[in-house]
Amino acid sequence: MDPGTQLARSNDIGIKIGLLYRKRTETALNEFGDRVRAAVDGKDGRVPALLAGVDPASAWQYAIDTMQRSILFWDTMRQRGNNFVEQAMHGLQPMLHFQFEMVLDGRTFDRPVNYALVRIIPPEGVTVDPRRRPYLIIDPRAGHGPGIGGFKDDSQVGVALRAGHPVYFVIFFRDPEPGQTLLDVCAAEQQFVRKVRQLHPDSPKPAIVGNCQGGWAAMMLSSSSPEDTGPILINGAPMSYWAGAWSTGEGDNPMRYTGGMLGGSWLASYTADQGNGIFDGAWLVYNFENLNPANSLWGKYRTVYANVDTEPPRFLDFERWWGGYYLMNREEIEFITKNLFVGNKLWSGDVKSAGGSAFDLRDIKVPIVLFASMGDNITPPQQAFNWVADIYGSTDEIKARGQVIVGLMHKNIGHLGIFVSGKVAKKEYTQLVSVLQTIERMPPGLYGMDILEHKGEDGKVEYEVEFRELRLEEINARVNRFSRVDERPFEAVEAVSEFTQRAYELFAQPAVQAQSSDWSARLLRQFHPLRVQHWAMSDLNPWFAWLGPAAQAVREHRKPVEADKPARQLEEIGAELVSASLELYRAMRDATTEAAFFGVYANMFAMYLADKHKAEAARIKPVVEPRDLPYVKEALASITQGGYAEAFARAGVLLMRHGEPLPLSRLETIDELARDYADFLPKVPPEQARRTRGEQEIIARYEPEQALLSLPALLKDPGDRTRLLTLLDKLIADPRVQAVRPSQEQVAMLERIRSVLGARPPVERRIQAVR
Repeated sequence: MDPGTQLARSNDIGIKIGLLYRKRTETALNEFGDRVRAAVDGKDGRVPALLAGVDPASAWQYAIDTMQRSILFWDTMRQRGNNFVEQAMHGLQPMLHFQFEMVLDGRTFDRPVNYALVRIIPPEGVTVDPRRRPYLIIDPRAGHGPGIGGFKDDSQVGVALRAGHPVYFVIFFRDPEPGQTLLDVCAAEQQFVRKVRQLHPDSPKPAIVGNCQGGWAAMMLSSSSPEDTGPILINGAPMSYWAGAWSTGEGDNPMRYTGGMLGGSWLASYTADQGNGIFDGAWLVYNFENLNPANSLWGKYRTVYANVDTEPPRFLDFERWWGGYYLMNREEIEFITKNLFVGNKLWSGDVKSAGGSAFDLRDIKVPIVLFASMGDNITPPQQAFNWVADIYGSTDEIKARGQVIVGLMHKNIGHLGIFVSGKVAKKEYTQLVSVLQTIERMPPGLYGMDILEHKGEDGKVEYEVEFRELRLEEINARVNRFSRVDERPFEAVEAVSEFTQRAYELFAQPAVQAQSSDWSARLLRQFHPLRVQHWAMSDLNPWFAWLGPAAQAVREHRKPVEADKPARQLEEIGAELVSASLELYRAMRDATTEAAFFGVYANMFAMYLADKHKAEAARIKPVVEPRDLPYVKEALASITQGGYAEAFARAGVLLMRHGEPLPLSRLETIDELARDYADFLPKVPPEQARRTRGEQEIIARYEPEQALLSLPALLKDPGDRTRLLTLLDKLIADPRVQAVRPSQEQVAMLERIRSVLGARPPVERRIQAVR
């Protein structure tokens, strides 16, 4: 590339980055100004009025209240520290709200791993049916311990138990087994699934639930062992880590820039080498806390201080999980950083499973449900959904492979709220459990799931679920406003990371490993900033010996000041100003980080990799006409091939409604009809039935008339023809079908199918006779 072209590209990039940075900073300053004005002015300029309302007596009462709350607050911090020390002394335990029993311990396997399979014991008053679909829940191993999926009664575990499903949980212990890798973990989880199937031989295949990074595990497990797993539900899982929002109307996603700003994966390797081959998960938690300093440095403590009489139990309960830091082997963290965080290549075929085959999500034969939130800045929707566009070229390919993919989007909940929010459990997860009971009956395709809320006759809130079929091409364009061009600089990050990783391994790693020992690693972990703030504020510290008795005396003589008093309202204004200031700092920091990232790596990509991209694009000509796609050609070539299964699926496609939402209640009705008329249905596995349905839908879409006229070629056996016609007659006469009110188009198509297959008399007479 000549210097003039390089300068032109760099100038164009700089202009775009500058405009975006200016917009980001303007937005941050405007939001800060709005919060300050709202806090200070409020209604009718309330600060002067509040100051005037503070008399000497109320000031004295507020001073006593402030002192008492301060003592109770610090006593809460002391209790948190004591809980931390106790957990460390007795070993970190899963933070599950429910009792459980061990089923399989991965530490005893031929390739031992620090994972185990446990069965959740239903609480008193809850009965589960061993013949119902079991649930297997996989929590993230991202610094914290297991339990977030069953952290409280209103949780994924609680919802599934109350629906009558057996529930199993994949837990892990603090210390990894020597030499274990994520591929070993995946192999262990395959054994867990097989064990669950053995324990429930008469039930459908277990549903796999993956939370955050547990979503990777669920997808790896299902793609490498597709014959053992049932439907998959992944929540807030960063499947496409390079993706994110990079436009003026969307929020920042600072996590995706971390790898580039740290120079690649070498820092994770360096940290693990300092730990004598062990990576301290506290550093991952530290990164999470840095994302939102307004909460981690101020907000969560301010909430405890302001509500010190009621808030400590909830705060301490959550901190038991948040403050439990788990460890990884060097091999595990390097696998994550190289293949996921930086490389983003787990699904590209470059990563092999323990058996030597590449992970290919197209091998998954069961429906997949994706749950993400627009308010999640750790795993934005683009990271949760873009892998679908990477794996499947079009909606037709999804259908041709018989795949069902359902997306559910929350409007504003944050990342942790996806897993721990009681409201989410009561609404979204309760409906998702209902969906997973019948989702295998859905026709193949890509769907959006909507949860409609309304008041029932008794005044209570009720929910209804609908599915709307979507086109992958339209969703990809809607979610990714820049056609994913903002992901290209991450290719430069990957190249730089490979260079710095090799440089570190060659020049620095031997010296770091030589200086590390088990003793030095333990010392570094104990003095990690997050651990220090816990054990330094515990009974181990003699300076805190007075806090317990003082807090007890305060509780006995507590004199709180109501929150609506002028002094408390002034305190709240001050707290809001501190929070707004920290939020401004976060916004400016993230905007600067984003600008610096693209300033470095967008220029690097433009200078060294852009021409390579253009050459590859010129060499690979995109398929413009959908009919020319190989799976469409293959489906159309088989239009006269097949038997009863293909004819049954094609008739269903020809008679389906178009352009209407599909209610969950209709799926449940279809499930009932399938059981009642099982003798008339083709005897094929569900995954084969969905694939056949997808292929027949492609045929009916591109060649509707030929699809109808060629039905006799699929039903050469008179018995099969009679069997299908009998089924159609029974279905059209069934009150459950009539309750849906078949459309005129469906009635007309049914008559044409009967005519093509040589049946009489007309359908209208039969319908009238039934009515």
